[in-house]
Amino acid sequence: MKKKIFSGVQPTGNLHLGNYLGAIKNFVNLQSDNDCIYCVVDLHAITIKYKPEELRLNTLEIIASFLAAGLDYKKSILFNQSSVSPHAEFAWILNCVSRIGWMNRMTQFKEKAGEDKENASVGLFVYPTLMAADILLYDADLVPVGEDQKQHLELARDIAQQRINSRFSKGINPILKVPKPFIMKEGAKIMSLLDGTNKMSKSDPNEGSRIGLLDTADTIRKKIKKAKTDQHFGLEFENPNRPESNNLLGIYSIVTNQSREIVTKECFDIGWGKFKPLLTDALIASLLPIQQKYNALIEDRSELNKILKEGTENANKLSGQTLQRVKQALGFLESINF
Repeated sequence: MKKKIFSGVQPTGNLHLGNYLGAIKNFVNLQSDNDCIYCVVDLHAITIKYKPEELRLNTLEIIASFLAAGLDYKKSILFNQSSVSPHAEFAWILNCVSRIGWMNRMTQFKEKAGEDKENASVGLFVYPTLMAADILLYDADLVPVGEDQKQHLELARDIAQQRINSRFSKGINPILKVPKPFIMKEGAKIMSLLDGTNKMSKSDPNEGSRIGLLDTADTIRKKIKKAKTDQHFGLEFENPNRPESNNLLGIYSIVTNQSREIVTKECFDIGWGKFKPLLTDALIASLLPIQQKYNALIEDRSELNKILKEGTENANKLSGQTLQRVKQALGFLESINF
């Protein structure tokens, strides 16, 4: 029996190779054997300073990028959070049953608010209950989590068990399904082109440190040409003194769909001057189909809107069923359609 998997994705622009190889490819692979629900969490994005035009553009870009990378909207549900009103309504209910002490222990508010906590938004403080609402609305069996999200999933589980099910369930059937963490197959850890000891990141001010998912062939050539190397001849994996060799050879292995053993045999006796053109050509060939599909989706907004409409309808149906179940258990009147 297929498992239901939910994951929320921040609408951040400028997706890069690390995002694609480290996470998006895993999401695409999951849809074959599971019922997957992917939500672009644009309501979370407004808890800190933002520009409306950038939010709108970033939301469309990440949806188009996921589809271009292979996400099949016929197999998975893909939508943006603000278009499915049960998220906000359920978050308010969870605000009312959750404990202040639990919120005070959440680390994300402290990290994002910094020293200026008095001027931070209330939305940022209750961000974890909105995330809990996202997770619990779809009766998910599993939720993919990284180290930075474990605390949020544990909070969602505590709210479901201690503040909803134990207080309001009648009989043996719980109101909310309590999801389990899903540790995904470890995605490729792609490091900076300029420092093989640091992860590739869009927050790095130097754009030469990363390959953008939409970088042109000419841009990719320039970035790989300037990528940091070392003075050794031949490339190898797993040498702690050669992080750049490990990183660039790893990228080459993944984008050419070749094992490390095969790549090692190919590259152990060639220099950087011969290897960099090989890597460049492989990257361009790997990203070109994604870029072509992305551009087609962005240019034909009607197709993108059709996909979003279908995803939104499916998400509203599923989340609405859970919300109605919760409201009935908590004593609200049944909804009346006027």
